[in-house]
Amino acid sequence: MKEKNESKEKNKTRNEDKNEGKIIRVLEIYTRLLNGAVINKEEEAERYGVAKRSIQRDIDSIREYLRRTDNKSGVYDLVNYDYRKKGYCLEHIYKVKLKSSEILAICKILLESRSMTKREMTDILDKLIECCVPLENQRVIKDLILNEEFHYIEPQHKTVFIDKMWNIGQAIREHQYIEIEYKKMKGKETVTRKLKPVAIMFSEYYFYLTAFIDDKKLREDFNILNDSFPTIYRMDRIHSLKILKEKFNIPYKDRFEEGEFRKRIQFMYGGPLRKVRFKYSGISVEVVLDRLPTARILHEDESGYTIEAEVFGEGIKMWIRSQGELISEVSYR
Repeated sequence: MKEKNESKEKNKTRNEDKNEGKIIRVLEIYTRLLNGAVINKEEEAERYGVAKRSIQRDIDSIREYLRRTDNKSGVYDLVNYDYRKKGYCLEHIYKVKLKSSEILAICKILLESRSMTKREMTDILDKLIECCVPLENQRVIKDLILNEEFHYIEPQHKTVFIDKMWNIGQAIREHQYIEIEYKKMKGKETVTRKLKPVAIMFSEYYFYLTAFIDDKKLREDFNILNDSFPTIYRMDRIHSLKILKEKFNIPYKDRFEEGEFRKRIQFMYGGPLRKVRFKYSGISVEVVLDRLPTARILHEDESGYTIEAEVFGEGIKMWIRSQGELISEVSYR
């Protein structure tokens, strides 16, 4: 009996030593990864006197630890195999992941935008969740958007244009002219335009191309006083696109700033820059200030607010009409 107990104690001691040896080995490998070392399985197996599969399990344990670590600094560590270095390296990925709450917000915004076909929207939502959300939270987010995704109503045009939009973005970046065939809203006529593309924008369910017309005679048919005002085209109505080798130049001081343009345009209707002044008698003036980012309150009294804003084009008239009796005393200059 005494010999049996002694044998059990020895086995227990050996197992403890083995476990302790494994812990030390994993910590040493992890420390060397942190210090920039390349971990080769064959070399590590020889170093510690274990099988290569033991080293692989150690690396998998480190990967699992890193996956479970909630790093709130926005820096994420990954252990990847580098074929050039013939070993495992630690990579620091900065802000590669969004929080689950942020992904949920993005999914809700995308669904509300109704900007793409149902298939496109579903594919993008699935990829966002699978790539950016920890496995244990993926089901939660899918459940929270399930009903809205199921009842999603795609836009009437049913056009797939994301790749076309990317190509236009490349042309904007490289300052290349483009030629498009565009189906006009009125009369259903298809026209050809040579353009200087300057921005891609989104508003009210649609993506738009903002561009300058190259033909001076054509510009006379538009509500454009000079080269300062671009024309606007709905992406889904661009039937064909050709990226031209010819490049254009816009001096830096004259560059188109879509952020400033976006503040001043309503419903993506182009036209000259002007100021509008009106009286608002609604309950919440925040509705106006959020809709018109350039708006400022000139006067406030019991009857309401006198507001002035700087705007582009005719879209402001559509918005004012939509407010009914809440807006009065409108003037433009």
